Amino acid sequence: MNTITGKILRVNLTDKTTKVMEISEEWKNLYIGGEGLAAKILYDEMEPGMDPFDEKNLLIFAAGPLTGTKAPCSGRLCVGFKSPLTGTIGLSNSGGHFTPMIKRSGWDAVVIKGKSETPVYLYINDDKVEFKDAAHLWGKDVTYTEDKIRAELDNPRVRIANIGPAGENLVLMSAIMIDKSRAAGRGSPGAIMGSKNLKAVAVYSANKIEVADRDKMDEFAKQARKELDDEAFVREELKPFGTSSFTDSINALGLLPTKNWQYTTFDRMDKLGHAAYHETLKVKPWACFGCPIACGREVEILEGEFKGDVGAGPEYETIGAFGSKCYIDDLNAITKGNFMCDAMGLDTISVGQTIASAMEWYEKGLIDKETTGGIDLSFGNSNSLLKMIEMIAKREGYGNILANGSLRAAKTIGEEAEKYIFTVKGMELASCGVRASKGESLSHLISARGADHLRPYASVIDAFGYIEPELGINEKVSPFEDENKWWVKPFMELSMMTNLLGVCLFASITLAVKGHTWTELYNAATGENKTFEEMMEAAERVINLERLFNEREGFSRKDEKLPIRLRTEPAPDGLGKGHVANEEIMLDEFYESMGWDIKTGSPTEETLNRLYLK
Repeated sequence: MNTITGKILRVNLTDKTTKVMEISEEWKNLYIGGEGLAAKILYDEMEPGMDPFDEKNLLIFAAGPLTGTKAPCSGRLCVGFKSPLTGTIGLSNSGGHFTPMIKRSGWDAVVIKGKSETPVYLYINDDKVEFKDAAHLWGKDVTYTEDKIRAELDNPRVRIANIGPAGENLVLMSAIMIDKSRAAGRGSPGAIMGSKNLKAVAVYSANKIEVADRDKMDEFAKQARKELDDEAFVREELKPFGTSSFTDSINALGLLPTKNWQYTTFDRMDKLGHAAYHETLKVKPWACFGCPIACGREVEILEGEFKGDVGAGPEYETIGAFGSKCYIDDLNAITKGNFMCDAMGLDTISVGQTIASAMEWYEKGLIDKETTGGIDLSFGNSNSLLKMIEMIAKREGYGNILANGSLRAAKTIGEEAEKYIFTVKGMELASCGVRASKGESLSHLISARGADHLRPYASVIDAFGYIEPELGINEKVSPFEDENKWWVKPFMELSMMTNLLGVCLFASITLAVKGHTWTELYNAATGENKTFEEMMEAAERVINLERLFNEREGFSRKDEKLPIRLRTEPAPDGLGKGHVANEEIMLDEFYESMGWDIKTGSPTEETLNRLYLK
């Protein structure tokens, strides 16, 4: 099976039909694959203003040209849709072992539309597609569903993406779960599956993926692995400790949102840092497809109320969301909350931030026990955190209000409540502070899918002090100045390149694997002869295309606003003490670097012509 198959599988759930779409050479050249392919299909086929729960909304599972190859960290999936949480283009990313099976089956992407009258799951085996009854699985959790489907198909090697009760209940923070614990969660793709009565997608193929130049692929795959091992943070922190290793360093830099962003450091790091993580829990590494880092963790709770419970260990973002944001230092409870979210199919980032906002509403007297149905939502109350996770997933009691996300929940209270929510374009912020990293402020503002800490993870440059001559970043950048943000553009394009190729951002998040190396891997896989500059331009093209999608939905510069606290209240502690973020200065300079209109944020005609988007 070639690394670019040139084929898209189109599935209609309404009439239970399938057809094949051929990908043009122009699309391959301009959009590469992965997120680029998903964004192009969404832009071309989605009607402006469509309700995300309309059965005509598309759900796209897109692979990249490096997916399933010897390139390291090449198991990534892009899920494309229109987001019910934000109304923007929805683009969620996940790892695991699911996507290489899509590629082995002969597909660069699977595009699903329509709605089944009754619950179903899809079984894709090469070019054979079966619509299987899932009524007996509706209401079941993610783990049960995956195990049951694997048993029904009598194939231990089948790979499965499925939703839990949260997606079925159209919770606007619901995830699609892969390999039981890898989440495509941002923007609520799980609710799109639930709205289509699609419980799961199972894929298996025995085919192998062929590349154009095996020797060159071997050479540059080896080079990429060397670059990963040569990078100190990857080698000494991420690989041995997983993403929990971020917690201590981010706290030290004043970037750890604490008590719903009231503070920027957490005073109980001895209970949440990576040392405590590995002392409190029984831990072993877990790797996605082709990953030499293995940053995932399988854990067992060793003591207390949840002793003996096992599952995927909480990632850094979950530790921040359920821990410091909610002012909870009970790592066992945080881990249990992560298990619950995996089983129910919830995005821990949005859920944790929404609960943290509710805790501040409770602290400020905007809601009380009568509102919450008797639940004490005080900061630090781990029992209430776990109870509210369950209520959100099931849409029970006050959980039904919070299940719509913090912005909608705040509107049920009044304008005062909006002071304590942390969203951009309706998406909850992750656990990555912004007042001691103005580049990260900008990342949250400009992302097409709403508040986003990874497009790019700009703190690497200004807060952690990395430089990258390949991107033109030749000297360290101050994390405290609102000006000088031109460098975000090339870093954002490099980050997008990984999403086009189908490889993990963690391979490049600390600028370990170089863009030139990814380019050579792409050429080895496809037989093309692209330059690094051409790959970066393709990434820029997709960034602009996503911008155009949102513009068509009514989004513009007016929607790129930081939460009230972050732009009006100086940080009270940490390295960013005394700082706020001036978004207007940052946006002016960034728009200019992108070739976007300063007043509206719209790509100029010159930019559209240059990128063949006119």
